Amino acid sequence: MSHQPDIYMRSYEVLSLHLEKCLADLGLQKPDKAVIEPPKDKKFGDLAANWALLLGKAAGENPRRLADTLARALRESSEHIARAEAAGPGFINVAFSPSFWQGVILEAEEAGDRFGASLIGKGQKAQVEFVSANPTGPLHIGHGRGAAVGDSLARILRFAGFEVETEYYINDAGRQMRTLGRSIFLRLLALAGKGGEDYPPDCYQGGYVTDIAGEMLAADPGLAALPEEEGIERCRVYGAEVIFAGIRKDLLDFNVRHEVWFSERGLLERGEVERTIDELRAGGFIYEEEGALWFRSGALGDDKDRVLKKSDGSLTYFASDVAYHADKYRRGFTSITDVWGADHHGYIGRMRAAVAALGYPAESFEVLLVQLVNLLRDGEQVAMSTRAGTFETLADVLKETGADAARFMFLSRRSDSKLDFDLSLVRQRSMDNPVYYVQYAHARIKAVLRRAAERGIGALPGEARVLALLELEEELDLMRMLDRFPQVAADAARASAPHFITAYLMELSGLLHRYYAGHQVLGAGCEDLVFARLRLLKAVGRCLANGLGLLGVTAPESM
Repeated sequence: MSHQPDIYMRSYEVLSLHLEKCLADLGLQKPDKAVIEPPKDKKFGDLAANWALLLGKAAGENPRRLADTLARALRESSEHIARAEAAGPGFINVAFSPSFWQGVILEAEEAGDRFGASLIGKGQKAQVEFVSANPTGPLHIGHGRGAAVGDSLARILRFAGFEVETEYYINDAGRQMRTLGRSIFLRLLALAGKGGEDYPPDCYQGGYVTDIAGEMLAADPGLAALPEEEGIERCRVYGAEVIFAGIRKDLLDFNVRHEVWFSERGLLERGEVERTIDELRAGGFIYEEEGALWFRSGALGDDKDRVLKKSDGSLTYFASDVAYHADKYRRGFTSITDVWGADHHGYIGRMRAAVAALGYPAESFEVLLVQLVNLLRDGEQVAMSTRAGTFETLADVLKETGADAARFMFLSRRSDSKLDFDLSLVRQRSMDNPVYYVQYAHARIKAVLRRAAERGIGALPGEARVLALLELEEELDLMRMLDRFPQVAADAARASAPHFITAYLMELSGLLHRYYAGHQVLGAGCEDLVFARLRLLKAVGRCLANGLGLLGVTAPESM
């Protein structure tokens, strides 16, 4: 990003830079808890700062008088500050000149697909693990929301300079996988006419179980004669392969990529769980009671101690999870984010305790909780349960809505808030559909640029002088919004909040649609004004495309 004030610098940075210089001239430093933010009412200016209010005591001066002094110094410090005034008990309201806002167009033109990017994560190796559903059934719509959140977060972190690796933890060991094998084998026996009348309710009920059993029996009718344990194991292996292939395909169709697929079974076979338990024991975090091995998680912020190995010698799920996260840190990640379902909320404390016990900063481990999705069809909520077979698969939803609409809707709210997913709304090609609203803004800009090219208005002049004609309040509002994008993208990375991007794109699209409806672009009259407005639209289009890219949503050329 350029940091030349006479070309373009984000408004927050410019004001902070000039305020710090003004304070230095007075022998003062930037205060703790200093805030720069837009005032509640736009008429007061573009930004407001509370610095004088915080520094009054240190300066030995009335905060309001200090605000007057700083406002006067700001007015003299830069031609880009059109107005600086003291307000209230010690605030400073600042308005920038049109020439300052016009500079954002130059920045967007120069930065291209990196407009809005930052280097706040430079030098940090981050991992995002998400979905990680047991390969016991197809992905449902809840998994889809987690997939959208994790994949978008990885894109946002990369945009902010982090080195990011995405991972899927394959829960291919344990009781649930055996239950899958048993479920398939029992269905296979039923298809072969060897029972099946009393199919247990604790087995998986979905039709996909019968489909897999049918495939296996057709390929090898002799399977029905196998001893029970051998048959269950054969069905477990084949069923997991089939289901997992489907999961991979669904994720690819959803524009989600995982760079690493990590097997729980492999973790156990390599002895990583025992190795991790030994590390915890060496640190004094393991004790034995009634034949079981316990982790002293209660001493590290958890609400109680946790069992790692039961008295019968079997490992708990938690033991595998601790070893898995130890492996992540051994791979050199300095920032680890797990995307979990909201029902795992109680698991966070024990995992943070494990991270601390292993010698890593607790704050380096973050969990994003993903709340339930209420899928509505004809006004009725669709019940979802993998075992009961009453779920709506992600694949089925994508057939109805497409990946773009589903991803945008999944990312439209905080991940830890419940989401109503209205299929009838998402299918609409209207301004009431949020993803259509944003994508149409981009397509609308591209249509204007195509018409300009058809009229012989090709390459736009690069001179800054024509941008001086962009002085309408609606034009300045668009440029102010463009100026905000780098801050929004950086904030989304810091807060692990993809919905920041979605909300921003909705607001920017609203400004664009209103501007387009009220003002001519190609018919503006003056040739220089046509050029200036086209460059404004092109910058907005670039910002929309970059933002949609962070969500994993396409920016269509036409609609």
